[in-house]
Amino acid sequence: MAHLLGGENLTVSYATRTVLDGITLGLEEGDRIGMVGRNGDGKSTLMRLLALRSTPDSGRVTKRGDVNVGYLDQSDVLDGDLTVGAAIVGDQADYEWARNPRIREIMGGLVSDVDWHANVHALSGGQKRRVALAKLLIEDHDVIMLDEPTNHLDVEGVAWLARHLKTRWRANQGAFLVVTHDRWFLDEVCTKTWEVHDGIVDPFEGGYAAYVLARAERDRTASVVEGKRQQLVKKELAWLRRGAPARTAKPKFRIEAANALIADVPAPRDSMALSKMATARQGKDVLDLENVSLDFQGADDGRKLFDNITLRLAPGERLGLVGVNGAGKTTLLKLLNGEITPDAGKLKRGKTVVTAVLTQEVKELDDVADLRVIEVIEREKRSFNVGGKEFTAGQLVEQLGFTNQKQWTPVRDLSGGERRRLQLLRLLVGEPNVLMLDEPTNDLDTDTLAAVEDVLDGWPGTLVVVSHDRYLLERVTDHQMALLGDGKLRGLPGGVDQYLELREAALAGSTVTGGGNPVTSAGQAQAAGAVTGPSEAEKREARKALNRIERQIKKLDQQEKKLHDDMVKSTEKSDFDALARQNSQLKDLADEKDALELEWLEASELLGD
Repeated sequence: MAHLLGGENLTVSYATRTVLDGITLGLEEGDRIGMVGRNGDGKSTLMRLLALRSTPDSGRVTKRGDVNVGYLDQSDVLDGDLTVGAAIVGDQADYEWARNPRIREIMGGLVSDVDWHANVHALSGGQKRRVALAKLLIEDHDVIMLDEPTNHLDVEGVAWLARHLKTRWRANQGAFLVVTHDRWFLDEVCTKTWEVHDGIVDPFEGGYAAYVLARAERDRTASVVEGKRQQLVKKELAWLRRGAPARTAKPKFRIEAANALIADVPAPRDSMALSKMATARQGKDVLDLENVSLDFQGADDGRKLFDNITLRLAPGERLGLVGVNGAGKTTLLKLLNGEITPDAGKLKRGKTVVTAVLTQEVKELDDVADLRVIEVIEREKRSFNVGGKEFTAGQLVEQLGFTNQKQWTPVRDLSGGERRRLQLLRLLVGEPNVLMLDEPTNDLDTDTLAAVEDVLDGWPGTLVVVSHDRYLLERVTDHQMALLGDGKLRGLPGGVDQYLELREAALAGSTVTGGGNPVTSAGQAQAAGAVTGPSEAEKREARKALNRIERQIKKLDQQEKKLHDDMVKSTEKSDFDALARQNSQLKDLADEKDALELEWLEASELLGD
């Protein structure tokens, strides 16, 4: 593969902190690279350097002379006085660009619902983002660099962008580098992953899932080395305790040796281990929207945002909401929270219900902008019960990834991801039993997202999540429902894939599967599926298949555990040939397990489980 561009010994420092420390890497033709890492660790900085949009403190970036690089920044770079058409295609007449099928496909995928003659400054943030993305994609580039391209895109837009990038070039042509927190997108389009952390970049083969597995194996190997180091530390400290007090020279040498070992401990990553916040007791009635209708704000033509919808939330239910932009997802949360009164129908609220809403704008922190992180939480309470243990406010915020130094940072100085974390923590310490999250993945890196999902896994209340992040939806919710912009609420027994099929059918002018009847959640969402179902004989076969598959998966789990133990022993013996064989066997087991899990899902869906 031909070399396109690269960086050599790139170093960038801010004040006393080194963000990138002597990084050397490059892009070749055919590279499809996703970049991950914590907020503030240098992903965007590295991308700007490689795109020749900024200069390193030391080192250099070189590119082949004929290579054309396209770059999408996170910030708004469009001229607000231009019309949408002028911003995208410049002075070209419609017939000029419309002759190109690739440009037509990009226009249809990103800006079909945007007013071609509107000024850019009049657009919403999401529309500006899609216009900027369309402008970039219609141009001919050898390398495309995208910094958070999925921000402000709905599920449908993210799926379209993934298809476009996968088919834009032939397999060994072109290259792209993308920074995004959307893990489904990373898995769908990337064949390599760069992890930026602690001033360095670690490369991994594969998309997000492969990266997580490889990183886990790397951490496992590191833990073996750390175990040996700790044993050595114990021996050194034991020797010090036995040393005679009068022998000063030798103990001093041993103390220095022990201190050197202890100082070699790598700094731990920020972690969030908030597993179970106490919640207010929840009765059998939670929140019910009954026959609710609501007109579009400002509409005088009788159009309805919601048309006679019914939604019943059960105790402990975990519901995901998807839909086109403007279909009313955020408004639905406001109806459930009692912030908006419907034009018709009613909200029935359980007597013990305590709600909390994580909004998109993080405005809830405006009133505490001058306070420090620890002070924000101490205003709620000074001690908390988490998983049956008592924590002080300081201990709690530290578990949520705020180090001792960060705890005393004013809220106004926090990054977007840190503000999001603090906002979520502040909601949870209020002990709600109904939690509603509106696009919770905004501004969060993949590590923090995984930690948030861990929090939500252990949270015992009712959960409603609005998100375009299908990885998150499928991870933390038990079922999904859709708003398709026609005033109806539909169940999605087939998940996000079914939603995309419904949208494709609607755009093609076909009859939308599921009809327009109002449906409710907690099992009633099944009503939106096909009318006919599997026969009893098919169900019996599916149950047999489930039992068989579960037995096979259990055996594979046992084999995996044994292989992991064998790999630890091989690592201790430095037997790298054995380690390579075992790693290959582990990959084979993973492939076999993936196939079985897919078979299990198909059988489970047939049964309606």
